[in-house]
Amino acid sequence: MPILRQIAQLGQPVLREPAREVELPAGEEVRGLCQDMLATLREANGVGIAAPQVYSPLAIFIVASRPNARYPDAPQMEPEVVINPEIVERSAEMAKDWEGCLSIPGIRGQVPRHRRIVARYRTLDGEHVERAFTDFVARVFQHEDDHLRGIVFLDRLESPRDIITEREFQRLIAK
Repeated sequence: MPILRQIAQLGQPVLREPAREVELPAGEEVRGLCQDMLATLREANGVGIAAPQVYSPLAIFIVASRPNARYPDAPQMEPEVVINPEIVERSAEMAKDWEGCLSIPGIRGQVPRHRRIVARYRTLDGEHVERAFTDFVARVFQHEDDHLRGIVFLDRLESPRDIITEREFQRLIAK
C-alpha cells in the first residue's frame, strides 16, 4: 500500500543536487517509490512530482496533469512515470505562464518555457519511449525535468516581479 511521503521544501539540499540515473528494469523499491510519489502528488493536488522532492535523489518524475484546486484548467491525462529523461527537441516558440511547486508552497511565478518538446525516457520496465508534449503538459515535463538537475522554477524567472502569492493567484484565476 502506498504511503504519503514528506515533500522536501526549498532550502533542502536534495532539491539542488543532480539526480542519479535509475537502473532498469526497476526493482520493487523503485516501483514502491513511484506508487508513493503518485499518492503524495494526488494528496497535494499537484500535476507533477520528482523523486528529489520526496528526498530520493533518483532521475524519476511523474507527470499527472488533471484539473484540481491548484490547476483548474489543466488537461486530463493518465499519470506517466518518467525515468532517466532527456529532452531531445525544444520548440523555438516560448510561452510565459504561471507555475507553482509543491516544494515552494504559497508562491507562484510566471516562467518562460518551450511550448513544445520531444523527450526520450524509460518506463519502469525499461522500455524506451519518445514522445512529444505541448503547452501545459510540456510545461509540467520541463518543470519536473528541472528538479532532476537541481533547478527550481524560481531560477527560471525573468524578473522577481513575476512572483505572486498563491492567494493572489487564486484570486486572478477566479475572475
